[in-house]
Amino acid sequence: MFRPLSIFIGTRYTRAKRRNRFVSFISMTSMIGLALGVLAMIVVLSVMNGFQREMSSRILGMVPHATIVGVKPINDWQPVAAAAMKNPEVTAAVPFTEMEGMLSYKGMMQPIQISGVDPAQEGKVSIVAQHIVQGRLDALKPGEFGVVLGEITARRFRLNVGDKITLIVPEVSTAPGGITPRMQRLNVVGVFKVGAELDGSMGLIHVSDAATMQHWEPNQVQSVRLAVKDLYAAPKVSSDIASGLGADFKADDWTHTQGSLFSAMKMEKTMIGLLLLMIVAVAAFNIIATLIMVVNDKGADIAILRTIGATPRQIMAIFMVQGTVIGIVGTIIGGVLGVIAALNVSEMVGWVERVTGQHIFSSDVYFVSNLPSELQGGDVLLICSAGFILSFLATVYPAWRAAKIEPAHALRYS
Repeated sequence: MFRPLSIFIGTRYTRAKRRNRFVSFISMTSMIGLALGVLAMIVVLSVMNGFQREMSSRILGMVPHATIVGVKPINDWQPVAAAAMKNPEVTAAVPFTEMEGMLSYKGMMQPIQISGVDPAQEGKVSIVAQHIVQGRLDALKPGEFGVVLGEITARRFRLNVGDKITLIVPEVSTAPGGITPRMQRLNVVGVFKVGAELDGSMGLIHVSDAATMQHWEPNQVQSVRLAVKDLYAAPKVSSDIASGLGADFKADDWTHTQGSLFSAMKMEKTMIGLLLLMIVAVAAFNIIATLIMVVNDKGADIAILRTIGATPRQIMAIFMVQGTVIGIVGTIIGGVLGVIAALNVSEMVGWVERVTGQHIFSSDVYFVSNLPSELQGGDVLLICSAGFILSFLATVYPAWRAAKIEPAHALRYS
């Protein structure tokens, strides 16, 4: 089968046993280094994707995706929910009231964000019912002032189901200071643990109890909480719904409360990706040293090829083919091994924990007690493309040097 001269000789140089064993060794280390760099990038970015998925599912499974907030307390939330459900992006709409205050127990105090919820409907918009470790969410009864606290808060105060704790909320008054504290005794009816900072900063009470504490009618609520299909569409979806309801309503969404966290996670992934790309770049540019030594080793061969009619462009193409083959093989090997490792990293960490008897990610220390991984095809494609491109660029200078070799000079000193 006919093959161009450059491809034939370039691939022959790649697989031939060279006289200079050191050149072969450098070529092999370049290939291995490139493979390890690609493997490391795929595994690390997959693990970061896994952590981001875990944090998204836990944090955004607890906080509202979006809310339609009334300028004044909403007397009848059902029409608002019905209007929201007309939007195809909305999957659920439930009553919601939010307050901020301080928890007090035996001289200890802690700030807390209290959410007034309807236990019967909370499962439509929240994962809290799936993460109750003590008590029950449906133990929140109107008029009983029960509270479900996070595991960190319960551990800090040494609380169990049945204990009582005091909630202090600010209340606007006609006193000289303008605000006076109001105290409400709450009964602990449950403890949740989602494995995030919300375990230490969030509590749930019945929505009618929240209305009572705000001096509203029992059926009044602050807002309607929405669950949406696409989290990143929540700002637009809630804004469209609020504008359709009129000036008495405004929109809020998760980007106002948790957006900075996810922006930081995205920035962290980008920066770590760039740092790991430097490893791939170092391995790819080792190809430069490999090809320069090959050019020096093959000086006589280059001169002979030139004398029998090979053009400088063909000589340049020979060594570009050789370097590119090294890069492609290294990238493919690293890509395949990276995909396999990313798909099995959780099992490998579990095996290490069983063998050593040590918990690498202890649930007592870390919010996420395992090593999650989410392999994304776009990341693999981007990493492998970067490996190919860097490998190709690394061949240009050595190949150009080979094309500049003068046949007479090379043969005279060979």
